[in-house]
Amino acid sequence: MEFSEVLRKRRMCRHYLDRPVDPEILERILAAGLRAPSAGYSQGYAVLALTSATDRELFWAVTEAPQETASWRPETKAGVMRAPVVLVTLSCKDAYLDRYAKPDKGWTDRDEARWPVPFWHIDTGMVALLMLLKAVDEGLGSLFIGMQPEVIPAFRKAFDVPENHDVVGVVICGHADPAAPKRDLTARRRRPDDVVHRGRW
Repeated sequence: MEFSEVLRKRRMCRHYLDRPVDPEILERILAAGLRAPSAGYSQGYAVLALTSATDRELFWAVTEAPQETASWRPETKAGVMRAPVVLVTLSCKDAYLDRYAKPDKGWTDRDEARWPVPFWHIDTGMVALLMLLKAVDEGLGSLFIGMQPEVIPAFRKAFDVPENHDVVGVVICGHADPAAPKRDLTARRRRPDDVVHRGRW
């Protein structure tokens, strides 16, 4: 698929078929994510891939937050939970602080104040974006969701996630349900001139 076509087709999909994703396709999606840029080549990101029914059921059980349940219609929640692939993206701040404390970077400490924008989260977000785009390229639907802070301790415990890795978001992948209603957000899309400022704000 041409890249321009991938961009045109990319949508957040909330309704999936109960069909597995070919393991080779999943590996290509994961490999695409690992092509993300990384400040100082720190590579302080990780992906927890949950593909077995047991792991996915556990994931949804431990990450269900009351306010999220209230905001999702039952059919939407069911549609998302049918997806066969759950990819949790995580960032590791220590990898960046350690990397930039090395002699070739000119800093002699691990002072977090040097990072007004946390690149460990940004780079991990790029991992997620590349996986979202690759899923589209493979003919799949994909979705990016967050994880509520109050459920993260239970998630860590359930999946043995190290304390120095923080959840950035979750990529959901699977075969989109063609019978699901389509949302038209055209009217809400901001005009390019409202977003892009040329020369001056």
